[in-house]
Amino acid sequence: MELTQEKFPAYPALKQFSLEGKTAIITGAGSGLGLAVAKGFAMAGAAVVLVDSNFDSVKKLSAEMKLAGYGALPVQADVTKAVEAESAVQAAVSTFGALDALVNCAGITRRMPLEDFGESEFDLVLNVNLKGTFLFTKYAGAEMLKKGKGAIVNFGSLGSVVAIPLSAAYCSSKGGVAMLTKTAACEWGKRGVRINAVLPGTFETPLLKQCIDENPAYGEEMLRRFPIGRFARPEEIVGACIFLSSDASSYVTGHLLAVDGGCTAY
Repeated sequence: MELTQEKFPAYPALKQFSLEGKTAIITGAGSGLGLAVAKGFAMAGAAVVLVDSNFDSVKKLSAEMKLAGYGALPVQADVTKAVEAESAVQAAVSTFGALDALVNCAGITRRMPLEDFGESEFDLVLNVNLKGTFLFTKYAGAEMLKKGKGAIVNFGSLGSVVAIPLSAAYCSSKGGVAMLTKTAACEWGKRGVRINAVLPGTFETPLLKQCIDENPAYGEEMLRRFPIGRFARPEEIVGACIFLSSDASSYVTGHLLAVDGGCTAY
């Protein structure tokens, strides 16, 4: 039988991955993985709202994106402050008319033995990584629920599912992100809003450089855990985030997607 266009119509598979016409908030967009995601989403067609506590970084990035013909809005916000999270979401809606996706990239770490962890350091990591993710999920999700559709991608970590020595606060926060993701997915699934998380392995970011500068043996120790045999480049997280934010993942929610070079399979 001849396969004609009429008998075997083309399935627009690649179009499902497009973010054309969508608006996405990216927290932590000023550096590291957030910067890579912001650039990737813009190139995939989304108007991007660039959220970071360092306004100079996202203001510069926004200007570069606009010059290249992309839609962008820089917003300064402390992700741990409810009023600033809500304001950033409202800025996205008022500027672009809707909110379709959120990627919670903002995160920090502190490395030290558990017995040396100060209360202030522990609180800081939990507030940025977990509370910040909660606040933006809450306010962005509320806008998505109004129209019955949206996608949220949270940044977990290998520390969401396995222990990383000297990282009690970080692993606690990222374990919390994993369960926040699953709980929100269960609550909002029937209302059209999907929530998933990516679990990045070790990426070449300023955060990794900080850890290696503090403890040079850390890099060698971590590298032995990756079957691929190298650390990841920031742009290697982008595809997973686009997939989970696009219509290509329309039946995926509550999932933790490891982008870790095989580390959790080792």
